[in-house]
Amino acid sequence: EVQLVESGGGLVQPGGSLRLSCAASGFTTSNYTMSWFRQAPAKAREGVAAINPTGSTAIIVSVEGRFTISRDNAKNTVYLQMNSLKPDDTAMYYCAATRGPWPGWRTDRYNYWGQGTQVTVSS
Repeated sequence: EVQLVESGGGLVQPGGSLRLSCAASGFTTSNYTMSWFRQAPAKAREGVAAINPTGSTAIIVSVEGRFTISRDNAKNTVYLQMNSLKPDDTAMYYCAATRGPWPGWRTDRYNYWGQGTQVTVSS
């Protein structure tokens, strides 16, 4: 069974940090582009960061310089390091996977999705 399981979310103060993890099973993530999406209550789901099978990354402007996506293929896990968190970063964060190169931020291009982990940035 293919699964993506996110963890690491929680409540953090503005300026704080969190590291999200996405543990995959049932497939080998090294062959996939892995992405993080997020969805705030009043907004549509948006792509945040992606890393392709060669290690190239894409990141949205609003988090550039603060967030870093990485992968550990040996652990079949992808990470999102989030620093200097802002209240606007508050959202449910989802891990998604699609085989091959990065397809952009179209959600329908991703084969597998995790259940999400909540990130709340508040003082």
